[in-house]
Amino acid sequence: MNERAPSSSAAPPLQLLLLLLVILQFLFPVAHQAACSEADKAALLGFKSGIVSDPSNLLGSWNSSTDCCESWEGVSCNHAGRVVWLSRPGLLSGDDFILDTSMSGTISPALGDLAHLVHLDLSDLKHLAGSIPPPLGKLTRLTFLDLHGNRLTGSIPDSVGRLIGLRQLYVGLNQFTGEIPPAIGNILALTELDLSENHLTGGIPASFGALVSVTKLDLHGNNISGGIPPEIGGMAALSYLDLSGNRLTGGIPPEIGGLSRLRLVYLNGNQLSGSLPSSISGLSSIKFLRLSENRLSGRLPESIGSLSKLERLILENNRITGALPEALGRVVTLSELYLANNRFSGKIPASLGNLTGLQTLDLSRNQLSGPIPPELSALKGLQTLDLSFNPLNLRTIPVWFSSLGLFRLHLAGTGLVGALPEWLSASPLSTLDLSSNKLSGELPNWIGNMSTLAFLNFSHNSFRSSIPQSFRNLSLLMDLDLRSNRLVGKLEPIFRKSFADPLGRFNSIDISNNRFSGPIDANIGNLESTDMIEKLVLSGNPLKGKIPPSIGNMSRLRVLELSGNGLVGRIPEELGSARELVAVDLSKNRLRGKIPGRVMGLVNLQRFDVSDNRLSGKIPAYNRSFPAKCFRGNRGLCGTPLPPCRC
Repeated sequence: MNERAPSSSAAPPLQLLLLLLVILQFLFPVAHQAACSEADKAALLGFKSGIVSDPSNLLGSWNSSTDCCESWEGVSCNHAGRVVWLSRPGLLSGDDFILDTSMSGTISPALGDLAHLVHLDLSDLKHLAGSIPPPLGKLTRLTFLDLHGNRLTGSIPDSVGRLIGLRQLYVGLNQFTGEIPPAIGNILALTELDLSENHLTGGIPASFGALVSVTKLDLHGNNISGGIPPEIGGMAALSYLDLSGNRLTGGIPPEIGGLSRLRLVYLNGNQLSGSLPSSISGLSSIKFLRLSENRLSGRLPESIGSLSKLERLILENNRITGALPEALGRVVTLSELYLANNRFSGKIPASLGNLTGLQTLDLSRNQLSGPIPPELSALKGLQTLDLSFNPLNLRTIPVWFSSLGLFRLHLAGTGLVGALPEWLSASPLSTLDLSSNKLSGELPNWIGNMSTLAFLNFSHNSFRSSIPQSFRNLSLLMDLDLRSNRLVGKLEPIFRKSFADPLGRFNSIDISNNRFSGPIDANIGNLESTDMIEKLVLSGNPLKGKIPPSIGNMSRLRVLELSGNGLVGRIPEELGSARELVAVDLSKNRLRGKIPGRVMGLVNLQRFDVSDNRLSGKIPAYNRSFPAKCFRGNRGLCGTPLPPCRC
């Protein structure tokens, strides 16, 4: 059998592959990384020379004997050996690490010689000081500049406006002063601009209206004044606007309604006035709108009902008047509505019952009248309801409230009278404020069933009973205010209550101006329920007895008020161990002896009153200036600020 010879035209596959590689290498030669430009290396070493402290050795790999493109951390180059990337931030994170460090020094003008630099990140170095060198304006290829979180001072140089390729500029959280350079309006490529938390003054440049690509503008926390320029309406791409915490005046320009891409707006904490423009209906993408802490007036426009994506509306602490518009009930996306401390009047709109996704409703401190519309019973997701200090004349809490499943209920100053409704015993409330009403009768025994309570305020009512023993069951209670009632009996159920570690330890107790009897538990400062307490106010009760020295063991105590308690004996030296004390009021008692120097010498003490006692001796040296009235009514006391002691 004759074997067929292989064809001479069929080249072996390996030979074909080698031939293809040769052709590709000829057509597309591999670019080799050139050595670092000497000019760029010199510029980087010039920057390093301006750093006086580098505790984490961020620049440790930078030395003149190595190639900056290959060996220097935080530096990247192009194929020509020119530095294009410089990133040495003080805050770094990865999958398994977080580095939070710092550098001290200044930014060298030599960085302006990095002609090919695209990315510069020296953020969060904490102690980088000095000014921005004007030569940085030569970096016309720069697209990213982040100097946030340092101690940079001086003005932002006009030369920044020459960075025409810049897309992101972050210089917030520094100490810059002066006005915002209008030249920034020349950087038409900008998409994000953050100048927040500095000391900038002057106005918002009208030139910002040309920044049509900016999606985020953050100027909060400065001293910027003047009005919001109407040119801001030209920033068509804007989705995030934060001008809060400045000194802006005048009205909100109608042109803002043209920013249909805006999603989050913070204008709070300014001095803005006038009415909310009806053009806000044009904010078709808005989800978060905060205009609180201003001087806005007039009525809420009906057009607010057109904000079909709005989730949080915060208008508290203004001067807005008139009735709440029924149109609010059309904003069914709302989850939080804060309208507190305005001048709204009339009825609460029944249409608010349409807001079935609402979780927080705060209408407190207005002039709204009752009754509360039963349509609000549809708000099954409501967690917080605050109607305090409105002339609602409720008389009693509507029974349908029990179906809401509220976590926080505030009805202070709403005209409640009589006894507490028993359905409260089965509620999941963690916060209950019924203060400043005319509630009366006994504190019911079933109050111990309210085991989820963390904050309870029944102050300024007319309750007349003792504290029920079931009060011990409130194992999550941390803040208690029962002042200005007619409560009697012992304090043991309060201080000896159970707690659910780590919760349920008291943060504050105010039971002043009642008729509780003492003496104060000698171990009050050793109890686990009080070992985290910051405020203890027992004034105006006939407690008698002595001040327990164990109070000095309350290591977090800041406020101690035991005025008018009929206390006798000496001021215990041990109070000086409560080093966090800011205010101490022991006035109007029958205390004797000297004022302990350890107490007067407390470093944080700002308010101290021992007037109208029977104290004697020289007033010890103290750190603050206390007026003479804080020591008067003690015949035996002498020394500054009272008359000098006689030899």
